[in-house]
Amino acid sequence: MIATLQPPKSLIAPTDRYAPVVNLRPATAVDTLDAAFARGDELALRDAYESHGAVVYSFCRRTLPEDRAADVTQEVFVSAWKSHHRFDPAKGSLAGWLIAITKNRIIDNVRAEARHSDRRADTDTVELPIEDHVDAMSTAMVVAAALKELPERARSVIQLHYFEDLTHQQITERMALPLGTVKSDIRRGLAAIRKVLESANG
Repeated sequence: MIATLQPPKSLIAPTDRYAPVVNLRPATAVDTLDAAFARGDELALRDAYESHGAVVYSFCRRTLPEDRAADVTQEVFVSAWKSHHRFDPAKGSLAGWLIAITKNRIIDNVRAEARHSDRRADTDTVELPIEDHVDAMSTAMVVAAALKELPERARSVIQLHYFEDLTHQQITERMALPLGTVKSDIRRGLAAIRKVLESANG
């Protein structure tokens, strides 16, 4: 089954070849998928690829050429599946764990390509300063993935508060929600984002 994994045709949006197209499940379904993957349920591998493959591929594509991005995407899922027993849903999310693996695979791939290029050019290997770039990109991808896993209302509240800089009161007026609901959505949303970040940062 692993050998048949290929990047989904829907990975790249027509208007932005680098933008992920992700249809992540509601939080309860994601939690179920995370648990099934950790157990080694073979159907969970396909579900994980369909749910998170776009994010992984988009992360790869922002640093690597298209063919290498596709290869590294498959390597990420193969590696994750082989070590699924190491994934603990109680300690973090599957999305964050996959992004952590992706980050390491991208760095390995760039370094390997640099060594091959140096050998072909008969020069000394040059260490590329890619870690900071990939780390920063990883954080951005993690936040994007975490936001997409939130229920629609909570996602909107988080975006209004942190990206549009609206106060709690302004959000209650914009979305016609009680103040307590807005505060609860922000608190739960940040907790969910923190869980994905912790997974991605090991």
